Amino acid sequence: MRDTYHKELESISEALVEMANLVGSAMGRATSALLDADLRLAESVISTEEQVEVMQRDLEEKAITVLARQQPVATDLRTVVTSLRMSADLERSGVLAQHVATLARRRHPDQAVPRDLRRTILEMGQLAQRLMAQAAEVLMTQDVEAALQLERDDDRMDELHRLIFQHLMDDRWHHGVETAVDVTLVGRYYERFADHAVSIAQRVVYLVTGEHAEDLVDNPPTPV
Repeated sequence: MRDTYHKELESISEALVEMANLVGSAMGRATSALLDADLRLAESVISTEEQVEVMQRDLEEKAITVLARQQPVATDLRTVVTSLRMSADLERSGVLAQHVATLARRRHPDQAVPRDLRRTILEMGQLAQRLMAQAAEVLMTQDVEAALQLERDDDRMDELHRLIFQHLMDDRWHHGVETAVDVTLVGRYYERFADHAVSIAQRVVYLVTGEHAEDLVDNPPTPV
């Protein structure tokens, strides 16, 4: 019975890692679709969201089954509850990748991002994908220091987001209101995607230590 119980918990953890890898890949492909005006790629990202939703529902069912049958306590209970919250982060991340791809599809065959912002958007897309890959790694390793580092790495996303607004507020902006709206939305999608990756890392910190990430900034973590 205990072997089955631990396999069920492992199955939930593995599903989270798979979801993180899937949404990270989706955001990478969405970025390519956006910058290259690739309609086929955009459509593939949009269809991926259905897969993410199915995975989330399956994970929730597994978690509910564990709660009902095993009645976990202490650390195991924390694992199940935290996993449910992380799956919600991942599902929302998939929606954000879908939003980027939908914008690419809506503007096709034109490109939504003007030339002078392509480098910034490319870096935001690559960073978003990398942060989610780090979140997947943290989910696998339960490495608290790596989780805390991910939050520090997210500072660059905030810098890039501010840079977009500097472009939009510049008197030399000549791309029109519609493009300004598109770029504003895309920047927000990437920022929120990164926030979800950070949220996952913070939840891993809580899962491992029983403490919140902000409380460990100046104190070494102690696993419990």
